[in-house]
Amino acid sequence: MHFNRYTLFLIASMALVGANVGLGKSIVLAVPVTLFALMRFVIGVGFLLPHYRWSRMRQVSRQQWLGLFLQALFGTFLFTLLMLNGVVHTSALAAGVITSTIPAVVIVLSWLLLKERLGRRAIAAVVLAVLGMLIINVSRAGSGGTGSLLGNAMVAGAVVCESIYVILSRRLTQNLAAIEICAYTHLLGLLLMLPLGLGAALQFDYGGLNTVQWLQIVWYGLAASVWSFWLWMKGIRHVPAQQAGVFTAALPVAAVAYAITFLNEQPTLAHGLALLCVLGAILLASGKPAETTSH
Repeated sequence: MHFNRYTLFLIASMALVGANVGLGKSIVLAVPVTLFALMRFVIGVGFLLPHYRWSRMRQVSRQQWLGLFLQALFGTFLFTLLMLNGVVHTSALAAGVITSTIPAVVIVLSWLLLKERLGRRAIAAVVLAVLGMLIINVSRAGSGGTGSLLGNAMVAGAVVCESIYVILSRRLTQNLAAIEICAYTHLLGLLLMLPLGLGAALQFDYGGLNTVQWLQIVWYGLAASVWSFWLWMKGIRHVPAQQAGVFTAALPVAAVAYAITFLNEQPTLAHGLALLCVLGAILLASGKPAETTSH
């Protein structure tokens, strides 16, 4: 496969998303989930402030605002809450493997919601992704890891939310610039998160956070809300979608590497088998015209 700067953009985007799985787990050990989620949106919206021009926002139709609201609800608000709460209860290794099933989930939703035809490659990709999920969950159930099962279910819910975001974004990208979609959905996400996170924000002892933790929070906010999104959209414009899907493999690889290196999590045979399954699913799903983006 030919590598150029645009394929490197795609790899970097997915690597950021994968690393954020583990980084989020590190941060929620010190910061309440609702407060950290609110921080993520405040940082993202603050960085995107130049893109909130009232004259331009008035040109967005009601139908487009409805689409943006649904994207914000599923792709930023619910995704963030489910992912962060999920990594509280499960390992970053398991979360990274589960998150990498997004291309397969997009295939299923495209079939259910858009009535797109399922080819043999697509069906095989879905089967492999489901098999990877089963391996992760059965291995945890066999070891009595009920907390991990809850966490895995929340991460799987986040995957569904992100996949719905992908489906919804297909229409909006025809009329709105990618950076505008990013800016508006995160503004709406901030408004949705504010009632949940405001109480924690007022009660939290910020003096208990050290410099490294503050840097991690800022990095996560920028990486999740701006950089990974921009890198993916920049790359996908110049790389065929069926090839771009292959580069989502960087997500579980980065998540596993972060978990092992920084969180001292120990991979098991089940993790290895599940990872092979989802990587195979990604390769098969990459033959489908539409794949995934990230936040």
